[in-house]
Amino acid sequence: MEENLHIVCPHCTAVNRVPQARLREHPVCGKCGQALFTGHPVTLTDASFEKMIARNDIPVLVDFWAPWCAPCRMMAPQFEQAAADLEPLLRLAKVDTEAEQMLASRHGIRSIPTLALFKDGREIARQAGAMGAADIVRWVRSKL
Repeated sequence: MEENLHIVCPHCTAVNRVPQARLREHPVCGKCGQALFTGHPVTLTDASFEKMIARNDIPVLVDFWAPWCAPCRMMAPQFEQAAADLEPLLRLAKVDTEAEQMLASRHGIRSIPTLALFKDGREIARQAGAMGAADIVRWVRSKL
């Protein structure tokens, strides 16, 4: 029997059941009809963070960043490229620590950019500092 995975829609946050074997077939959300995977990081807020982390059956890599941070801005296109490489086996997301200060504080973010890898609703790895796309992909794969 084929395993169904719970995938949170990046657009409406509905939880979808998707057969694991069909992840690469461009599944769409059963509620809003939009693509479940876009090849781009999802922007998370305090309202969407917990659901995205807790309800996804795939790991979620979160980039904690701020608009005023030069290394964060330098890493942004690299993180975008990593999203294209890692989806649909992983969800990539971004949290603007300036706009979501309580969320950043709750997760103990002390420096930015910081990458935090979540699996099964809990953080399993963390890396501070800007990285290139290949380094992000390599780091994530080494942790899973």
